[in-house]
Amino acid sequence: MRGTERRARLLEALELGEIDVDDLARRFGVSASTVRRDLQHLSGTKAVRRTYGGAILAGGPPETTLDQRLAIDGPQKQAIARAALALVSDGETLILDAGSTVTAFGRLLLGRRLRIITNNLALLPCLARAPGIDLVVLGGSLRATSMGTVGPLAIEALQRMTADRTVTSADGVVAGRGLCEASLDQVALKSAMMAQSQETIVLANAGKLGRAEQMAWAPLPRRWTLVTDPAASQDQRQRLAEAGARIVMAGA
Repeated sequence: MRGTERRARLLEALELGEIDVDDLARRFGVSASTVRRDLQHLSGTKAVRRTYGGAILAGGPPETTLDQRLAIDGPQKQAIARAALALVSDGETLILDAGSTVTAFGRLLLGRRLRIITNNLALLPCLARAPGIDLVVLGGSLRATSMGTVGPLAIEALQRMTADRTVTSADGVVAGRGLCEASLDQVALKSAMMAQSQETIVLANAGKLGRAEQMAWAPLPRRWTLVTDPAASQDQRQRLAEAGARIVMAGA
């Protein structure tokens, strides 16, 4: 396990409460000194506070960076991205949100003929010179953790355009509540994206289903599509289907 992924999983473990260094070392199959170095790194970013023999989260659940998110559950995210490709036809206009799974999806669009509207700056090097891609970039304030723009400028630009589909993700997807994120700026933009599209496609691995750890929410439309992986429980799938989701299983 690479250091970036290990530190992201350390944060997930710490969300459940204080854990000591030896427990973390056993869990991740590394030495205690490696865990101490990881915790020291996270302490330097103000994500955790060191305690005697361990660590606790410094505040509320911290946001991981885009690089950290890309390192977690990579095969599942790639499978979800590939499954979502079948939902898109050439000639369509897509709105692509920021986020690691949407970034994985966007990188698979090379060779397609599409108009793409996006706030996802991580996709620009890939799509900017792609033949067949007509690219529109939303301005606004930069959220460095996700490499996406947000704010009034992005929303105002979106309100002047419409799209066939919005492709988005979230920190959590909860039946009856919608998409969970860390900031109101994020959910305001997601809501605008969904309002300007005929269809909403949510890309979320099984670990995000039912998660409600952040403070901001974007309600979903009455009918929407969820692309997830086979680890999603039958109970979660049933709840989301009852909340209006058409569920597509990656690899099915």
